Amino acid sequence: MALPVRSQLIYWTAALAVLMLVLWGLGTVITPFLVGGAIAYFLDPVADRLERLGLSRPAATATIASLGVLVLTLAALLVLPMLVRQAVQLVSTAPEIVAQLHDWLITRFPGVLEDGGVLRRALSAVAETAQSRWDTLATGVLSSAMGAVNALVFVVVVPVVAFYMLLDWDRMVARIDGWLPLDHRPVIRRLAREIDTVLSGFVRGQVSVCLLLGTFYSVALMAAGLDFGLVVGAIAGAITFIPYVGAVIGGLLAIGLALFQFWGDWLSVGIIAGIFAAGQFLEGNVITPKLVGSSVGLHPLWLIFALSAFGTLFGFVGMLVAVPLAAVAGVLMRFALGQYLGSRLYRGLVGLESDTGLDDE
Repeated sequence: MALPVRSQLIYWTAALAVLMLVLWGLGTVITPFLVGGAIAYFLDPVADRLERLGLSRPAATATIASLGVLVLTLAALLVLPMLVRQAVQLVSTAPEIVAQLHDWLITRFPGVLEDGGVLRRALSAVAETAQSRWDTLATGVLSSAMGAVNALVFVVVVPVVAFYMLLDWDRMVARIDGWLPLDHRPVIRRLAREIDTVLSGFVRGQVSVCLLLGTFYSVALMAAGLDFGLVVGAIAGAITFIPYVGAVIGGLLAIGLALFQFWGDWLSVGIIAGIFAAGQFLEGNVITPKLVGSSVGLHPLWLIFALSAFGTLFGFVGMLVAVPLAAVAGVLMRFALGQYLGSRLYRGLVGLESDTGLDDE
């Protein structure tokens, strides 16, 4: 005999509460495992395809791991040093950019930025703070973001977790499937397939979009002569997954730095703006429709809300689980809405009369 609905609701609510407590209490500890699991989920279709080509699961996992090590080694030797160097240069140049913006606004808009005005005082305060505190702020951010020990643990643990989870992915899925409640197994399997469709369409597709756009922006901006082209391209590509916000921040950063570097050389500024416009056109009309699809079940506003809410509540680990939990919540809400639309609560007597044809008499 199945459990009553009230008892089931209590159990599922308790499970959700336990999950929230785990995220809140063990966020830093479980972060490498979440990242490793996400990498394994991302690469599972590749391993499945290699298996269909005749490789065993261990051989497919070893092949993927070898290629991953090769790519990471090349990135560490060729890209990472340049990225760090440009990031340091950008940090050291930021106070000068703020000061020049302050002087430019005062020179060209003396009426708006009158002496003693609120806007002028605000700009002066920003410039002074940037000049006096920037180095300390940058040092504090870099040191507090991740200590040397945590960084080493993260770098070592994530690949190991990803390797073993990728190796045992199919067995883990089969084991979890065997734990499903027998009465609800068909429904849970259907919902799991819908969640996987949403996640595979968004996560795998959007990560590919970020990598492609980041590479395009970095190469094109460096070829155009922008001093911080690699950093700008990396930032623009990384935040592309946030709808609208990524495009606005990336565009303002690229064009703002171009104005600072090429002021007076409007052709160069136009080239930088054109590169970003071309990237946005390719993203919206070619890359995203091909890799993500037009309908993955995650509305941009819902995604932004999930990232903001979980990031505020649980920090970095909250942002890692925001997209999967948003996908799960979206699928469950659509399922609940479908159940409601088919229930007596919604249909009432009018729905029953419509079904039996009484309203035609």
